[in-house]
Amino acid sequence: MNPILARFQDQPSLIAPSGQAWFESCVQEAAKVAENGGLDPASILAGEDFWFVADDPRARFRPYKVSAGILSIPVKGALLNGFPFAFGSYATGYEYVAAAMARGLADAQVNGIALVIDSPGGMVAGNFDLVDRIFAARGVKPIRAYAAESAFSAAYSIASAADDITVSRTGGVGSIGVVTVHADHSQALDAAGIKVTFIHAGARKVDGNACEPLPEAVKARIQERIDATYDVFVSTVARNRNMEERAVRATEAATFMASEAISNGLADRIGTLEDSLAAFAASFTTDQERDETMTDTVDLDAVRAAANEEGVRAGMIEGAAAERARVNTILGSDAAKARPKAAMSVALRTGMDADSAEAFLADLPEETAEAAPAAAPVGAGAPKGMFEAAMAGSRNPDLGAGDEIEADAMSVADRIMASAGKKRRA
Repeated sequence: MNPILARFQDQPSLIAPSGQAWFESCVQEAAKVAENGGLDPASILAGEDFWFVADDPRARFRPYKVSAGILSIPVKGALLNGFPFAFGSYATGYEYVAAAMARGLADAQVNGIALVIDSPGGMVAGNFDLVDRIFAARGVKPIRAYAAESAFSAAYSIASAADDITVSRTGGVGSIGVVTVHADHSQALDAAGIKVTFIHAGARKVDGNACEPLPEAVKARIQERIDATYDVFVSTVARNRNMEERAVRATEAATFMASEAISNGLADRIGTLEDSLAAFAASFTTDQERDETMTDTVDLDAVRAAANEEGVRAGMIEGAAAERARVNTILGSDAAKARPKAAMSVALRTGMDADSAEAFLADLPEETAEAAPAAAPVGAGAPKGMFEAAMAGSRNPDLGAGDEIEADAMSVADRIMASAGKKRRA
């Protein structure tokens, strides 16, 4: 039996049933490539030794291709655990994808990472660990998945970990489910006159063997394992695609063409691989050119100076409005009505807030009203000198009040203060 295919015997698998023939042919060809190339799939090289030098014939089995700043990582054929190679369209190892991702994330020449996928699925073992590593790399560098043509089951699990998914118009995604197979050869053995006897210790040691019918209790236990793996698959896709778990389960492990995948949230856009990769690369060129243009044409010091000037201007306007409100409140208070000259001086020559100014004015003696000019109607006009004093005390440098009015306002205030002091001493 094919040594790679044997690893799937009686094991839960992430494979689209519609791709079974495709999958088996991929595994068979992968085994031939490994044998002809003198490669041992079980040997996993770590660290710097993982990557063969360019002139080593084995380098083609661990491709690292960067074009226009985009690292393209193939995820093709049968997806295998414990397999540190990429055998063209036949097989891809989870260890290879993980190593290529790590190298690309650390490579300053790589702007973005493209997962180029065409696979019917593969092993459960190792899949979710790889998916979690890809998902954790989000935000370090942009990661995009391209189903060209298909990303089914284990392959879709990997695609879902990318920032977004593009599907070719004839491609498909999905098959979010888990499967295993039990082969019952008991009747064939009986027909051949062969009787198999198991001698074992432990009641469940031979559960699920192919030489006898599958008991219901054993089938139930296998189903429990399948269901547990399915729960992990569903929750992983839901997390990666920001979907509700019930929406993922509602796909019932079906496969979907491009337009269907867009509508049910399993993919983001439709496009060819070539055009999509070109657009991916161009997005970084556009961003770089924009940054360079900004650096070349914009005087950042001038921008900052203008912003500071605008902030100062806005602060002056706000402060002037607050000052006008304070002065108006003081002059309009009940205490100011009987002490208009003192109120004017307090409002314009001190920094008292309105409440403190009103309390201060209330302690002063009321001012004697001056006789109004004969020609003026009774009660008309403000106290003499109020407008001039207000103009003189304004903080607006453009108003231009004279020094004589300021002195007059101060002398009035001084006389009032002196008078108030004498009354208190008396």
